[in-house]
Amino acid sequence: MADKSQILAMPEISLGPEVRGMPVLGFGTAADPPVDAETTKQAALQAIELGYRHFDAAALYNSEQPLGEAIIEAINRGLIKSREELFITSKLWCSDAYAPDVVPAIRKTLQKLKMDYIDLYLIHWPVSSKRGIYEYPIKKEDFRPLDFQAVWAAMEECQGLGLTKAIGVSNFSSKKLADALYTANIPPAVNQVEVNPCWQQKKLIKFCKDNGVVVVAYAPLGAVGTFYGTNRVMESEVLKEIAEARGKTVAQVSLRWALEQGIGVVVKSFNKDRMQHNHDIFDWELNADACKKIAEIPQGRACLGIDYTSPHGPYKTIDDIWDGDA
Repeated sequence: MADKSQILAMPEISLGPEVRGMPVLGFGTAADPPVDAETTKQAALQAIELGYRHFDAAALYNSEQPLGEAIIEAINRGLIKSREELFITSKLWCSDAYAPDVVPAIRKTLQKLKMDYIDLYLIHWPVSSKRGIYEYPIKKEDFRPLDFQAVWAAMEECQGLGLTKAIGVSNFSSKKLADALYTANIPPAVNQVEVNPCWQQKKLIKFCKDNGVVVVAYAPLGAVGTFYGTNRVMESEVLKEIAEARGKTVAQVSLRWALEQGIGVVVKSFNKDRMQHNHDIFDWELNADACKKIAEIPQGRACLGIDYTSPHGPYKTIDDIWDGDA
């Protein structure tokens, strides 16, 4: 079990006075290739034992129910005293991204998690898709345009009902986030996007910081091993050189770099040793030379799994979703 002082010392990011602090390091529950529920449950239990207190789930991942079961068992075993010690994120899938479906969707999430509320609820992607289908990537014939203003009003209703403490978005470009901020009554607290040394998203991170939106990175290691990811992060010669010089792993260097950008990070591994190594990033820093070398790494996004070649407006190509953010 992780040392209690280390758990208490993990930095947190404020999302506002009504929300508990969000631990900067989150544990991802999206498994690709998919795993059975018991594997997810045991991984979440190990993560709690190792000191993780921020868990990232989604309707698409089929991880909500096993995560909820793991939390109940963790309480029963005395690993944590209550659910309130944890920060739980989940996400609205595209096939539920219609105004009348949002509140029922979060209620279903809460039922699976066996919770009265979650800490953060995100719109998973800035698109809608055919109702009733939970799959990724989305088939081009199943894409539908997102009525953001109506869906966001329903997200705000979720917060008003106390079903979530905060609301946000995921995979939103600067342009789409600017549009969201213009129309929202409650601004998005978080934008969860791909960020790693090979896709640093400097423009988007600056825009978010300037507008009070917290960036949380997914795929901080490039989603290596998934059908949509890349090995460019873990195989980077620059990162390998820095890791060897510091006596760290490439994963630790990548995660530490992300934290030093002033953002949150969600990392996924169900391997206990890697889970521990990924957690051991808080008592050291990268020096200026390492940061300079990382800043010079050639850039290119990794996570291209969702198909934006839909004939349904307005997303004709992958670049339409990102609007040139880099």
